Amino acid sequence: MANNNEKMSREEAGRKGGETTAKNHDKEFYQEIGQKGGEATSENHDKEFYQEIGQKGGEATSENHDKEFYQEIGQKGGEATADSHGKEFYQEIGEKGGEARANQRDDSDDGKMSREEAGRKGGEKSRR
Repeated sequence: MANNNEKMSREEAGRKGGETTAKNHDKEFYQEIGQKGGEATSENHDKEFYQEIGQKGGEATSENHDKEFYQEIGQKGGEATADSHGKEFYQEIGEKGGEARANQRDDSDDGKMSREEAGRKGGEKSRR
């Protein structure tokens, strides 16, 4: 939409320029400039910057999505992880988790199996 001086608005000029650029460049072009922009941003910002924008993004996402959204993306992520990792991966992380948890609990002996032992036994059982 042109303004009173028959000039193109910034919004319209930007839209037209974007459309022309999209016609002249392929996916690889956008990947390359995106990577360059990401590298430049990482050189100019610290860890706190990324923590802050991550937190803001997480808050915005949680305001715009419901429980089902998170269940769906969690399921998709779990399936993708399962497709890319073998049984050994799960045995290893289960054992590490059991060991870490055992190190966190107090040393009182209540007669129950330790979580570390339970994790180890579970890993052994899944190997069969």
